[in-house]
Amino acid sequence: MGLADQACIPCRGGVPPLPRERVEKLLTELEPGWTAAHDGTRIERTFQFNDFAEALAFANRVGEIAEQEGHHPDLHVGWGRCRVEIWTHKINGLTESDFYLAAKTDRAYRK
Repeated sequence: MGLADQACIPCRGGVPPLPRERVEKLLTELEPGWTAAHDGTRIERTFQFNDFAEALAFANRVGEIAEQEGHHPDLHVGWGRCRVEIWTHKINGLTESDFYLAAKTDRAYRK
């Protein structure tokens, strides 16, 4: 079962963020283009589109996924692009669920 097939688990806080080594390993399981912040607290990827309408439609698809999963990224939409920034807000760091959401985002982009 791949990352995109996993369900996000709500974080109640009090758990440590993933260590940098695990973050780097999980990044290799995502589509190319995802990067981790230098401090390891978040991951992001910019998706390219032909125009604003396509970028906005994608942001809305990601929003639907986020609502289903109960895990919400920051979405930055501009002409021909949508940057998706993911982290677990309660711990100001990364959990496995962040990578599940990233993989689901990749899947939405491929469709």
